[in-house]
Amino acid sequence: MKEKIGMICFTILICFLFVFSIVEANKKQNILATSANVQYVNNSSELSNKKIGWGIKRAKDHMQPDLGSYNQSIIDQYKGICMGNKEKKYVYLTFDEGYEAGYTDKILEVLKQNQVTATFFITAHYLNTQPDLVKKMIDYGQIVGNHTPNYLMSGRNIITKC
Repeated sequence: MKEKIGMICFTILICFLFVFSIVEANKKQNILATSANVQYVNNSSELSNKKIGWGIKRAKDHMQPDLGSYNQSIIDQYKGICMGNKEKKYVYLTFDEGYEAGYTDKILEVLKQNQVTATFFITAHYLNTQPDLVKKMIDYGQIVGNHTPNYLMSGRNIITKC
């Protein structure tokens, strides 16, 4: 009976240490991604801690959704793109880059050969593990977007911490 209780306590301890190490690793990764890019927010070292909710209010009859006046003002201020021109028909090509499966380099080459611009939404992990591909995206004139809960980048002034 004592051996069984001891084994249960040992198993709980191992599980606790495992979870703790994962949480700490995630904290370090988030700090790395954030601190590597702090200096590039409007060439300032200040970041706002204000949390901004993001979402849309669906419209009827296939009309564009309402982003909300505050979100729209931020998009306008930083010359962001959220919705296309409702008068013209465009296709926006986007890629979610959370990990690299070996296809991105070829995709970049095809886009360059055909003079097509796309947006690559990257995660902090991707930024920190694939700096050469992110630089290539920028060098080839592609748009690099943020796909993380933390601020990562602004415009073409991306510098990775690798």
